[in-house]
Amino acid sequence: MSAAVAIFVKTPGRSPLKTRLAAGVGEAAALAWYQLAAGAVAQVAVAAIRPGGKAYWAVAEAEAVDDPLWAGLPVLWQGTGGLGERMARVHNELVEQHGGGILLGADAPQIHRGDLHSAATWLDSDSARSALGPAEDGGFWLFGSNRRQPLAAWCAVAYSQPDTAERLVAALPEAGQWCRLRWLGDVDRAVDLAPCIAALAALAEPTPAQLRLLEYSLHLVEAASGPAAEVSIAGR
Repeated sequence: MSAAVAIFVKTPGRSPLKTRLAAGVGEAAALAWYQLAAGAVAQVAVAAIRPGGKAYWAVAEAEAVDDPLWAGLPVLWQGTGGLGERMARVHNELVEQHGGGILLGADAPQIHRGDLHSAATWLDSDSARSALGPAEDGGFWLFGSNRRQPLAAWCAVAYSQPDTAERLVAALPEAGQWCRLRWLGDVDRAVDLAPCIAALAALAEPTPAQLRLLEYSLHLVEAASGPAAEVSIAGR
């Protein structure tokens, strides 16, 4: 079994997105950052795919399935309903087609292919296994499992809460053994850019897309408050 990866995204101009980040850096800058971040996550996912696996965009809007913005990867439509229902639908499809599914967002672009290798290796088992990448705000940046999970369990979780990740772990009865990955911070607001910059700059092997995002993030911070202290991309 080789788990497939689906990156959950919204399409600029078709859905509201990064509104809290936009409040600090402006709407155009927030949308540009989001597109760069999504591209960075996708590049890491593609680099980490094991033989037999696959990477997908999981797009929020049915009318955006053929949008040129998502032309780089095959596209799945998330479907209707709340976040739990949409994640259940996409994850179950990945499990049915590939034997395991990993869900990612576009808000933690400082991931490394080693993170995804760890999750995929853990899920490559005949026994029920799941993986979780906890986020510093109490949510999660990765969920993976090699078993379908009941829709009711997904929908029972209160998302965007300080304990969302722990609620998800408690809610999924078919999850089996868990592997917990490293903590990462999401970028939801302008103040989250500096920690993301530091994390991107600390990567030993950043992808070209991550370097482009790092440079743009530095530009946003410098435009808002002057040169970003103690952050350098020299030599990359």
